[in-house]
Amino acid sequence: MSDAQVRVAVVGTGDIGRGWAALIVAAGWPVALYDSSESALDGAPAEIAARARALVDLHRADAATVENGIRQLTLGRSLLQACRDAQWIIEATPEDLGAKQKLIQSFESVAPDARVVSSSSTAVTTKDLVARAVRQDRCMIVHPLNPPELIPLVEVVPGPATDGTLTELMKGWLRALGRIPVVVKKPVLGNVVGRISAAMWREAIDLVLNGVIDVDDLDRAVSLGPALGWAAAGPHLTYHLAAGDGGVRVFFQQLLHTFENIWADLADWKQLDPDQQHALIHDVERAYEGKLSMIRGARDRRLAAILKGLEDARG
Repeated sequence: MSDAQVRVAVVGTGDIGRGWAALIVAAGWPVALYDSSESALDGAPAEIAARARALVDLHRADAATVENGIRQLTLGRSLLQACRDAQWIIEATPEDLGAKQKLIQSFESVAPDARVVSSSSTAVTTKDLVARAVRQDRCMIVHPLNPPELIPLVEVVPGPATDGTLTELMKGWLRALGRIPVVVKKPVLGNVVGRISAAMWREAIDLVLNGVIDVDDLDRAVSLGPALGWAAAGPHLTYHLAAGDGGVRVFFQQLLHTFENIWADLADWKQLDPDQQHALIHDVERAYEGKLSMIRGARDRRLAAILKGLEDARG
């Protein structure tokens, strides 16, 4: 292992854990896996290897580096075996606060020398996550987007006791993996991306359920409309640029009232009743029936192409 590599343990081999592992394996770093479900653990290496190799086909990783990472991928049959030599432990288990607290606490005995313990969480705060831990200084939330091996943004959420130098270390590790870290300065439910996504999806659901637009056309409207613009600039910058040299000050003068009227008309419900859930599930499944495998591959190719275009433009 070179000095630039980091020894990583991924605890929890659901989709996010496997995505983290695929990303890190593709960088050639050694990864050890652990899951309390033996069946989940046994199925993980093949999928992780496939997802890492897919990055080569998408021109997002080097083939030799990926194969080196796959050779170093190991299974831990116990938490101790997986974590004892790790410099970075990634907790990627389901959103159960009590279980996560117990796991974070257990890392203190099985991996006392790990530099950073991170959690891929959106439903708990870092402060609550480490409530039972003594080594709170090395803990933080580090939350990727799905699929983690393709989408570069990662939210870093330090807790009140997190060592600032370790936050900077984590940002450096993420950049070495080709990720773009953003620091969430104040804990909020869902972190930042989760909240924005939840707000947008609520309005998207409302438009479909009220018969304004079909599911597939709604998805096109978002992905080829604001999402495309935001990929290049983000919402604040998009509107700042929209008014020309006058910037957001002129935009507010001209269009704030229009936006206020729209905001007043937006959906504000807090939950979906069973009939609404059934209707939405039916509409989504009908729109994409029998196409998921093809669409998933197309989605990944589009993501890779968008990233390549953004990187080329930035260069």
